[in-house]
Amino acid sequence: MNLFADLLAGTPGRAAASAAPKAQSATTSAGPRIQKGRRGVEIKSAREIEVMRKASRIVATVLREIMEMAAPGLSTADLDRHAEERIRAMGATPSFKGYHGFPASICSSINNQVVHGIPSAKQVIKAGDLVKIDTGAYFEGYHGDSCVSICVGECSEDATRLSRVAQESLMQGLSKIKAGNTLLDIAGAVQDHVEAHGYSVVEDYTGHGVGRNLHEEPSVFNFRTDDLPNLKLRAGMTLAVEPILNAGSKECRTLRDRWTVVTVDGALSAQWEHTIVVTSDGCEILTDRDF
Repeated sequence: MNLFADLLAGTPGRAAASAAPKAQSATTSAGPRIQKGRRGVEIKSAREIEVMRKASRIVATVLREIMEMAAPGLSTADLDRHAEERIRAMGATPSFKGYHGFPASICSSINNQVVHGIPSAKQVIKAGDLVKIDTGAYFEGYHGDSCVSICVGECSEDATRLSRVAQESLMQGLSKIKAGNTLLDIAGAVQDHVEAHGYSVVEDYTGHGVGRNLHEEPSVFNFRTDDLPNLKLRAGMTLAVEPILNAGSKECRTLRDRWTVVTVDGALSAQWEHTIVVTSDGCEILTDRDF
């Protein structure tokens, strides 16, 4: 069951859900906004982009800290607690917590878990785990959104390689972003890099527009398709680009908790994500952790 297919552009027979929790049950002045109905693709002003830089810097800071602290013996609940405390300490609200009832500030997905893993004190990280941490921050009315894959301790060559190729595929996609190019330019670059290394692109979940709402149009797909709108990129678009790679089949299923998505064949999965703004000659990575 796909909980989110009605929230982003799509066509019958194909889900166009993003790889992060989707909509809060009610909009409040204190928390993140929800996109109700279709607003179309929004072009952000210079002021809006500046606020998104700040929201995205908060996300990048938290993820950088989690990458440094993730270690065997810590639970995913420990990482979630740190993320929420730090997001709030920097004056923002966790984008994910409460979204459609999601109970945490991060998604923590380990090994064959693809997306939407729920942090738990019972889920203790082990050496060799491939841990995906996805989080967002809502600051002064705008969101930042990003995901990293962390190889904890001495990981297998398979896990390390998968994570590396996933990160490379993200950067290949970003290299095609500039005003005048299209979403298919991004998708083709991602898919070619992934398949050249023998992996599969998850098609059930895509990237998305991001801004006043955590999930806006368009759907930023990572595979060639005629089923989703192939929009021309314009300066001022803000997008969350997030390829998800499986070591085996692209097929996924959702567990009984209605959130955690896993690979059907038990193979490893990796994901990297950045929030970016399209410019006339490229893109600016708003969630860049190198600062």
